[in-house]
Amino acid sequence: MLMTVSSPSDADVAMERYSAGDDAAFVAVYDAVAPQLHAYLLRRTRNSARADDLLQQTMLHIHRARGSFIPGARVMPWAFTIARRLFVDALRRERWEVPYGVEGSEPEERAAPGASADDIVQVREVVTRIDRVLAGLPSSQREAFELIKYRGLSLADAARALGTTVAAVKQRVHRAYEAVCFALGDPTGAAWRVAD
Repeated sequence: MLMTVSSPSDADVAMERYSAGDDAAFVAVYDAVAPQLHAYLLRRTRNSARADDLLQQTMLHIHRARGSFIPGARVMPWAFTIARRLFVDALRRERWEVPYGVEGSEPEERAAPGASADDIVQVREVVTRIDRVLAGLPSSQREAFELIKYRGLSLADAARALGTTVAAVKQRVHRAYEAVCFALGDPTGAAWRVAD
């Protein structure tokens, strides 16, 4: 089997420099990872202040653990793993009740530019159904689905972030996708693509 190796991203290169002692590279690392981590944490907590706090904790942990970053590794899966663990620890500690929703769930954000009022209403209905389905899924399926569909991670990167295998991530995402399609009354997935 032929495997392709992706070239390191600017964030990966910056993290390597930062882990080697180049303090100035932290700005590039922060600029690359913070927006994605904040969106992930905001989706999980549904509270901007908590997401901001967890983002700062994540970045502090990245700073403290920079010496353990493996050259050649990808920074995003590592950063997502840190953020996820901090979120789970905080959840256990504070017993948060975390509502779950679809990023960009405001219909104006999900509809195409120039969409009519009817289109926005339709998107709102689809997003509401997707929100309900995702909220009812086991957290393992929901997190895998989120990392693949909303964060754009590869299967391998999502598996590293979740501390599991690629096969397990595939299975979790497939089950979540099936649940969403079933809820939309479209086992082929055509309706889901409207909400993508």
